[in-house]
Amino acid sequence: MSQSPVSRWGGRALGALCAVVMLAGVAEAAELLMYRRAGCPWCAAWDRDIGPIYPKTAIGRRIPLRNVDLDRGEAPAIHSRGPIRYTPTFVLVENGREVGRIEGYPGEAFFWGLLEQLAEKLPAAGPKGSQAPAPTQATAQAPAQATAQATAQATAQAAAHVATLESTP
Repeated sequence: MSQSPVSRWGGRALGALCAVVMLAGVAEAAELLMYRRAGCPWCAAWDRDIGPIYPKTAIGRRIPLRNVDLDRGEAPAIHSRGPIRYTPTFVLVENGREVGRIEGYPGEAFFWGLLEQLAEKLPAAGPKGSQAPAPTQATAQAPAQATAQATAQATAQAAAHVATLESTP
């Protein structure tokens, strides 16, 4: 039994339309790629400190996280600014291109501030492409503010992380 030309072309057109709609949604969405390796202690620290709360935050909802296991060769097809040398490395991607990155995990206090700086490079868009209201000074600075103790702790963690990376062959 032969299909009519209309039904044959109609099915193809519908399939093509669905593909375009799906690709358009993916292309416009920003995401945060977390490159990691098994046994990475800094990845485990991020998982413990940030992992459970990240998707519940405003920035986590705006920029969803996707884990990329370097040991499995799961490199997504993006236009990257360079190779991934350290884990974790967080790469902010939009439209298949790297917007910026955070290399290493400098502790919770610094992570949120660095992520906010990356997020500022994205266009502010609300629902259906409308411009979102500009954040107030208090909300823009909130993640970057830390007590002197938290800042000192994060600095020490970052220094220890760098020392670990430099001693690794």
